Amino acid sequence: MKIFTQVLDESSNDSASVDSVLLSFDERKRGRLKITTRLGEPAGIQIERGQVLRDGSLLSNQAGDLLRVEASGEHVSTAYIQDATLFARGCYHLGNRHVSLQIGEGFLRFQTDYVLDDMLRGLGIKVIHETASFEPENGAYSHGQKPSSEHSHSHDHKHKTHELETSHDHAH
Repeated sequence: MKIFTQVLDESSNDSASVDSVLLSFDERKRGRLKITTRLGEPAGIQIERGQVLRDGSLLSNQAGDLLRVEASGEHVSTAYIQDATLFARGCYHLGNRHVSLQIGEGFLRFQTDYVLDDMLRGLGIKVIHETASFEPENGAYSHGQKPSSEHSHSHDHKHKTHELETSHDHAH
């Protein structure tokens, strides 16, 4: 059985003969997973905990085999909102509940939860249930899965720990 252990960056070779696997969001956020590829091959994914595979992520193993991850369609709640204030209000209330949230051009999407659906409806937001791929935001404290070697910055700031104040430089 092939075990895929490395997530390649987006500039990696895009071979047409790459096998693929269709995974839900809950599966794509797991570090260890037994799978069956689209070609019917049993395989495993063993990546660093905390990594979230995205639609199009490319995995590799020690033998150099490649596996493309595809986001499956899943049952989600989607709110299509054209009013900017109402859109912001929906984001605020869902974010306040620490909901994994996909934010797109004119829509919010989350894993179906009838309590959240009713909350948004109470704000005047129409919510529908549909089958769609789910690609939520990584979050403000996540550095994401697509690091750029060109992006670099540093900044000085101070941390106060009890009565001791220290200053140091962060270079990213």
